[in-house]
Amino acid sequence: MNDFPTPSGILIRAATAADADTVLAFWKEAATGTSVSDDREGVARLVERDPEALLLAEHDGRLVGSVIAGFDGWRCHLYRLAVHPEHRRRGVASALLRAAEERFTALGGRRGDAMVLDDNEVAHRAWRAAGYAPQPQWSRWVKPLG
Repeated sequence: MNDFPTPSGILIRAATAADADTVLAFWKEAATGTSVSDDREGVARLVERDPEALLLAEHDGRLVGSVIAGFDGWRCHLYRLAVHPEHRRRGVASALLRAAEERFTALGGRRGDAMVLDDNEVAHRAWRAAGYAPQPQWSRWVKPLG
């Protein structure tokens, strides 16, 4: 994926391993909830495995948004959509999701699915505005590994 400016003046780019600490600090400030992979090793592993999966939104060189757009060859998974509170409702999430969807389409993806916390109403509004909806007939089943 190439860096590209969005109409709102936000630059979307793929993260590098050097961004790990900045991304982790950003998630602590802007994201709701945590993941077992929210550490330097987890971010580095993601970027090494799929260098274009972690998309960052920057404004004047400052990180203002992120989304993980992972594709496993079968499904298009969206995680960690986060926008800095000072930059919400300015099109940052929309720009990130457009970039993720363009990535998925280019890879042959057919449907995006998003992990959204049940009690995060702010996120629900953002996801619905982007055309996503809960799929009530499915539940996520998990097992921590290790």
